Amino acid sequence: MKKTKINKTVFLTGATGNMGWAGFQELYRRKGRFNITLLARPSKKNHRLLKPYENDPSVRIIWGNLMNYDDVLSGVTGADYVLHVGGMVSPQADYYPEKTLEVNVKAAENIVRAILAQPDRDNIRAVYIGSVAQCGDRLPPVHWGRTGDPVYASEYDKYSVSKCIAEKVFADSGLKWWVSLRQSGILYPAIVKKMDPIMFHVPVRGVLEWATIEDSGRLLANVCESSVPDEFWNRFYNIGSGEQYRLTNYEFERILLGALGLDIEKVFEPQWFATRNFHGMWYLDSDVLDGYLHFRENVPADQYFKRLVSRLPWYYSLARLVPAPIVKKFLKPLTEVRDLGSQYWVRHDPDRLAAYYGSMEEYRKIGSWEQVRPGYMEKDMEKALGNGEAFFLNHGYDTSRSIYSLTLSEIERAAEFRGGRFIGPADRIGEKGVLFEWECEHGHRFTASLEYVLLGGGWCSVCDPDSVRTHVTPKNRFIWQVLSGQCLE
Repeated sequence: MKKTKINKTVFLTGATGNMGWAGFQELYRRKGRFNITLLARPSKKNHRLLKPYENDPSVRIIWGNLMNYDDVLSGVTGADYVLHVGGMVSPQADYYPEKTLEVNVKAAENIVRAILAQPDRDNIRAVYIGSVAQCGDRLPPVHWGRTGDPVYASEYDKYSVSKCIAEKVFADSGLKWWVSLRQSGILYPAIVKKMDPIMFHVPVRGVLEWATIEDSGRLLANVCESSVPDEFWNRFYNIGSGEQYRLTNYEFERILLGALGLDIEKVFEPQWFATRNFHGMWYLDSDVLDGYLHFRENVPADQYFKRLVSRLPWYYSLARLVPAPIVKKFLKPLTEVRDLGSQYWVRHDPDRLAAYYGSMEEYRKIGSWEQVRPGYMEKDMEKALGNGEAFFLNHGYDTSRSIYSLTLSEIERAAEFRGGRFIGPADRIGEKGVLFEWECEHGHRFTASLEYVLLGGGWCSVCDPDSVRTHVTPKNRFIWQVLSGQCLE
């Protein structure tokens, strides 16, 4: 019997995490078309999880660490595709912010370095998984977004900072084939079990277009298929499961808790939730990625949430029997956790209180659920939607054109829209992957590609990424339109 030739080798990081595991399972189902190399930390949990695959000839497991270049090099060597999903994420990222910054940036640098060290580096395709957190606070009326919108971190969000920096490592690396896929919130069964102080960092008036874990796994496998055209690469995309998965955070909590027989307004106090300084958007362009990768299952959202809850252990059904005051008493300590709890800020951390609520005065004005529900902002929502239409933030150039067809004057105007200058070299305009020199509104000189600045929405790498709201001025109309809540010309 003739053996089927295995055509491609895929190196996957983060395979023991939620998205990585879903991607690994989808790739594994396509045995015969893919060899899979995994890099995993040698923990007891990971050994137990991967034990069934240790003797499978289609799977190679490297027990190591993303911070170790030799481990990464071993994984990259011989790979046709590199799927970089691994790294530190919330809630660990919130407890260990500096370590998160170190790990996520170093991992990206190691992977890019390892690919560039390969003799066939121009044949290797690298997929970086970014995050919706890279676009910071996007409350109504600027809650609609697309790639190319301003990239910046919310205050105290080192995870977002790490993802912004790591994404630039890939985009400006000189790799011939790379892509950044910015992941949204992922729906997976264990999400209901995630009881952590950061749940109260999320404004209930905020929005998110969720992605299901199944869709997320499929896209990781589908991006490795030969059907993906060359034009797909060297760009940025938003991951989302589509229009029906666009929810306000209030709706999300109501649906999820409702499935457990709980009422959001009876088990939480409205003051527990921050009113700003998080992230989340309804995507204007997530259909673009599905158009290339065809990863959506397109299950109606209400059916999906029922499926999600049905996978929970039986004892979760007992929650509906517990009186709301008892549930509230159980949850309240989460708001008082040192540094991360919203009520801890009220008593001990005026700076974080200001970042997440505006001020003590604004915090004290929150007296009822009516004040924080999405409906309280209907006028802002109407302003954003217009006659049922979402508005697009201005990117400072004609986005219907290829960035490689733009003239010097058009690029100079785009830089001016960002409060700065394009320095050059002008004779390299039109080439892919070239690093140009720019100047920001504060006179910082930095290098970045047209892809990163115009397609990715990135800007000055010298300005402090932790305090965009304090150093950006109205001169930078590109970012100021988000901070001011209005589209600027």
